[in-house]
Amino acid sequence: MPIYEYRCLKCGHQFERLQNISDHSVKKCEKCGARVTRLFHPVAIHFKGSGFYTTDYGKRSTTASRSEEKPKKKKESKKKAAAGSDK
Repeated sequence: MPIYEYRCLKCGHQFERLQNISDHSVKKCEKCGARVTRLFHPVAIHFKGSGFYTTDYGKRSTTASRSEEKPKKKKESKKKAAAGSDK
């Protein structure tokens, strides 16, 4: 069951409730009885290890781009060599 956090709009009191998803949300503050609002927090994501980008994606993309460049350079060097031998 998820834990929901609420804050009172009048007194600022914050509290948590363990509720089912199907349960109705809390409407009143447990201290003063005023209206409350549900608080939302960003989800924390931690990438641990030697590096997510460099180990999974960085090497593949640079390897692919290098393999495309190599044949072009060889063709250009052959053309230059052929042009130099004609002179």
